[in-house]
Amino acid sequence: MNFTLRKDYQGNRQQPVTVIAIVTALCLLGDSMLYIVLPIYWKEAGLTALWEVGLLLSINRFVRLPITPLIGLLYRKLPLRVGLAFAVLLASVTTVGYGVLNGFAAWLVLRCLWGIAWSFLRMGSYLTVIRYSDDSNRGHLMGRFNGISRLGSLVGMLAGGILVPFTGMDAVSVAFGLFMLAGLPYVALHITGTTDRTANGGDDSHQQKDRGNLRENVWTKPVMKIIATGLLLFLIQTVLTSTLSLLIETHYAQPMMLIGMIVTSTMLSGVLQAVRWAWEPFLASLFGRWSDGVKGRLPLFRMALIVSAAGYALIPWQLPVFVWCAAILFVMAASTAITTLLDALASDVARLSSVIAVMTAFSVAADLGSAIGPMLTYLILNLPHGIMYTYMGSAVVLVVLAIWHRSNAQLVNEAAHKNLGPFEKSQ
Repeated sequence: MNFTLRKDYQGNRQQPVTVIAIVTALCLLGDSMLYIVLPIYWKEAGLTALWEVGLLLSINRFVRLPITPLIGLLYRKLPLRVGLAFAVLLASVTTVGYGVLNGFAAWLVLRCLWGIAWSFLRMGSYLTVIRYSDDSNRGHLMGRFNGISRLGSLVGMLAGGILVPFTGMDAVSVAFGLFMLAGLPYVALHITGTTDRTANGGDDSHQQKDRGNLRENVWTKPVMKIIATGLLLFLIQTVLTSTLSLLIETHYAQPMMLIGMIVTSTMLSGVLQAVRWAWEPFLASLFGRWSDGVKGRLPLFRMALIVSAAGYALIPWQLPVFVWCAAILFVMAASTAITTLLDALASDVARLSSVIAVMTAFSVAADLGSAIGPMLTYLILNLPHGIMYTYMGSAVVLVVLAIWHRSNAQLVNEAAHKNLGPFEKSQ
C-alpha cells in the first residue's frame, strides 16, 4: 500500500476520507441496530436466554484482539481497496445472516465474522485517513471521518428501533445488509492503493531509511505512550456508556417532567445518547480542524481530558436533573474531542515510525480497553459506593493523563529527529 498522495487528489483530499466514512457508516447499521432490538426481540433470533444476548453483543470485541494484528500484516501486502471491499462484503453477509439464520451457534459465528469485518474496516479507514492527509489537515480529516461514520450508529439504532416492531428483525436485517453493498462502487472508484513499499516509513521521503534501524525505532516513547493512553481512555469511555441507564434509574427513577413532557429514565438515556451522535459530524470535524492549528493537538487534548475529568467527578452525585444532564453532555462533548484528537495523535506518531505496526497496536489497545471496561466497571459497582469509586477513579486517571501528556510534544520531536534520513537532518 502506497501512502503517498496521487496528483489528482492533491487538491481534494477530503473526498476519499468522506467516501470511506460513509461506507463505514453503512456497515455500522446492522451492528448498531442489534444493541437496541436484540435485548427485546432475542426470542425472534432463536435465542433461549438473556445471557446469550450479552455474549453475542460483546464477542465481536474479543475476536478483534487476536485478529487485528493479523489484519495489520495483511494490509502490508494487500491493496487498500481490496481490504475495504472485503470488509463491506463481510459486513453485508453477516447483517443479512441476522435475518436468515436462527439460533445461538449461528449468531455466534456471525458476530465473530462481524468482528473480523470491523477490524478490516477500521484498520483500512485509519490507513485511508493517514494516506490522504498531512500535518496541516490530519486532525480535520480524522474528525470528519469519525463524525460521519458514527451517523451509521445513530441511523441504525433509530431506524431499527422504529422499523423492527412493525416489520420484524429479519426483514430489517436483510434490508440493512443489502443496503451496505451500495458502498462497494464508492470503494472501487475512490480508494486506490498498490502493494506497500513504504509501510514502515509512512511516506516517500523515508524510503532511504535503513530498515533494520527503523524496526528498532518503531516502539519509541511517543508510540508506547499513545498506545497506553488509548487503552486507558477507551476503557474509561465505556464506563459512561455502560452505566448511563443505571445511573439515571438510580438517581431519577421516577418519571420526570422536562420541557412540558413526561420523560422516563430509559427515554432520557436514549435522548442523551442521540444528542451525542447528532453532533458528532460537526464537533468531531471542528475539534480536528482546531488541532491542526499553530498550537497543535496537545493543548486541546489536555483541555478535553480536564473537562472530562470534571464531568466524571460530578456524575455520581444526585444533582438537579438539568445540572446533571449538562454534566453528561459536557463529558460527551469532551469524549468526542478526546476520540478525534487521540486518533490524530496516534496517526502523527505512526507517520514517524511504522504506520501499520503502530496503528495495529493502537487498535488492539483500544479494543482491549473497550472489552475489559464494562466487566471491570460492574465488578467495582458490586462494592459499597461502587458508583462513586468508579467515576471518581476515572476522573483521577483523566487528570493524570492530562499531566502525563505535557511532555509528549518533546518526545514526538525527539522521535521525528531519530527517524529522519541523512538529507532531512542536514536541512
